[in-house]
Amino acid sequence: MKAGHLRIHTDGAARGNPGPAGAAALLYDDAGNCVAEETRYLGTATNNVAEYQAFLLGLERAVKLGAESVEVVTDSELMARQWSGEYRVRNKALKPLYERAREAAKRIGSIEVRHVRRGENTAADAAANRAIDGGMD
Repeated sequence: MKAGHLRIHTDGAARGNPGPAGAAALLYDDAGNCVAEETRYLGTATNNVAEYQAFLLGLERAVKLGAESVEVVTDSELMARQWSGEYRVRNKALKPLYERAREAAKRIGSIEVRHVRRGENTAADAAANRAIDGGMD
């Protein structure tokens, strides 16, 4: 079964940089229904690593759902600009995550990454923080 188009809100959070970190991806269908939520406690990581891990969670779940196109909504300006090619990925910790994301994206027909302000991404932020809380228990 194909999922068609999905909108994925992603967020990574780190308490300290580096510090305890979590990643989250919320996947929505065209009607605005949340069809999947992926969260992961990452242990100690930087915020940028957590952002990429969240991106990967969303893309990998979209592939499993058979998405033909996705719009990724992120409050990480760095990640959005790296994805568009405006910035190069130089950080050694981010390069392999970026490459994994590119590989996952090849299995989806089209992908758009859109940067939004933090206030427009509150549900994903809350889920990333729940991942940290759950992992630290």
